[in-house]
Amino acid sequence: MALVPEGVETLVQQGFDVVVDPGAGSAAGIGDDSYRGAGATVAPACEAEIVVSVRDLPSSGPDSGQAGGAPSVFVGLFDPLWMPQRAQRHAAEGTTAFSLDLVPRITRAQTMDVLSSMGTIAGYESVLLAASRLPQMFPLMMTAAGTLAPARVLVLGAGVAGLQAIATSRRLGAVVEGYDVRPAAVEQIRSMGARAVELDLTEPGAGSAGTEDAGGYARAQSDDVADRQQELLAPYVAASDVVITTAAIPGRASPLLLTAAMVDAMGPGSVVIDLASERGGNCAVSESDTEVDRSGVTVLAPTDLVSRCARHASQMFSRNLVAFLGHLAPGGDVEVRADDEIVAAMLVARDGDVVNPGVAAALGGSAAPHEAAEG
Repeated sequence: MALVPEGVETLVQQGFDVVVDPGAGSAAGIGDDSYRGAGATVAPACEAEIVVSVRDLPSSGPDSGQAGGAPSVFVGLFDPLWMPQRAQRHAAEGTTAFSLDLVPRITRAQTMDVLSSMGTIAGYESVLLAASRLPQMFPLMMTAAGTLAPARVLVLGAGVAGLQAIATSRRLGAVVEGYDVRPAAVEQIRSMGARAVELDLTEPGAGSAGTEDAGGYARAQSDDVADRQQELLAPYVAASDVVITTAAIPGRASPLLLTAAMVDAMGPGSVVIDLASERGGNCAVSESDTEVDRSGVTVLAPTDLVSRCARHASQMFSRNLVAFLGHLAPGGDVEVRADDEIVAAMLVARDGDVVNPGVAAALGGSAAPHEAAEG
């Protein structure tokens, strides 16, 4: 749910009038009366200056969530770098669209960082899913029936989701290793109590330089480096009971980390959780929202992990969204300040044009220039 009652109450205090669809929070355990108590009106979709949603809206029309056509302003997660046609549609409908995927990684925007919030949930839930499917317990157990060895977990990708997966696996008592192509991630992995897998990718191909972009995300690697990475990771994968992959590159297909041969080398009963399947996946044999049995290895690629923890996910999303709305519309009046670093980074479409340079490049064109203005 994009807004919880706590967020509604904050927005009402800031001067917003908030309307919530009937039953919208039921799956997260939030009833309509809670929204009414926070000051919201519970009613079917109506005309509104700002429409907020977890995912993208459908095209304007009777099912768009906006009576009479597209909203004036839309804020949601719609991954426009990967699916730029969504931005093109918002532009065509005349909507001023902001994507929460594009929040800049700067100190002022930390309270708006939805990707980090949702990554925390996904990393946690991925471990619970793996533990429920692995035919053994995670911790070392010394019992009257003998000693039970702990599960060996390998986490590939040490962003927010990966680090949370490492921390959760450690809490459950597993022996954990972590790997990330970015050298800076080594200390972060160790800080979670895991062993950092360090690979020498300098032969053949380039070294560690250029593995990270200005935003802190991993860069796409050359084919030679990717092949060598797979070769060096293979023995670590084969020795693991659980492999969780979380590697993603903004606007690009997910890097292939696990080949079919690497999965085949894992022991029967092992589990692979691929969190990057929406962009093609980190595992060659994974299929989105489908359980794959590969020679006794269970390969899962869920796209709904965050919704499995709907209450806390909604609370975190709501706090991030309220922080952004407070920045975008202080006092309840929208101000599209193109000279503001946060607004400019997240603004995707305005006045019929795609105005984000990265999204425009993904469409094969250039962004339309816009002067700083108030909407």
